[in-house]
Amino acid sequence: MKFSPCGTHHLLVESDSLDEVLNCFATLESDPPEGVLDLLPAARTVLVEYDRDRTTYDALSSAIAGTQIRRRTDRGAPATEIPVRYDGEDVAFVQDFLGFTRDQLVEWHTGQTWRVAFTGFAPGFGYMVGDLEDRPVPRLEEPRVDVPAGAVALAGEFTGIYPRSSPGGWRIVGHTDAVLWDLRTEPPALLVPGGLVQFVEVP
Repeated sequence: MKFSPCGTHHLLVESDSLDEVLNCFATLESDPPEGVLDLLPAARTVLVEYDRDRTTYDALSSAIAGTQIRRRTDRGAPATEIPVRYDGEDVAFVQDFLGFTRDQLVEWHTGQTWRVAFTGFAPGFGYMVGDLEDRPVPRLEEPRVDVPAGAVALAGEFTGIYPRSSPGGWRIVGHTDAVLWDLRTEPPALLVPGGLVQFVEVP
């Protein structure tokens, strides 16, 4: 891991892989060092917000460096079920690219537990990775101008759900009526970093 200051009260932890990020985030979230206020994971980094009245950059970086990073475990953890109609515009492309039939594609997507690695792009959008072998899917060569809210899509090793209508270049395999972002709830995001997701096929 590499450490660098970010502003006046943030520390950036850089890792070599997404798997290392997930393990680091899970470890620090379950047992945060003194002074940690918030953690924000990304594809190769974890941004740590800290209270300058309780710790310093040097003390915190030393504490994290001395922490035994444990491999995350999902045993017994509940998963959020997301109902999906597998009727997306790119189902045929994705199944052919992965060497699946349509039924095999649905079975692959619903037959594993997905973890929200990090969030971004739009409020409520979670970048999810599965617990089976990665099967990366290429993005569209030209992004769509308007992807509808609830579109379930694949890009690289990630699955994501568009929380609102927006441009996007991911391959759409289905749609859901699940509400991904609602300011009337706490937290407003249905999917949060570290959370587990189980996709369920519906008519």
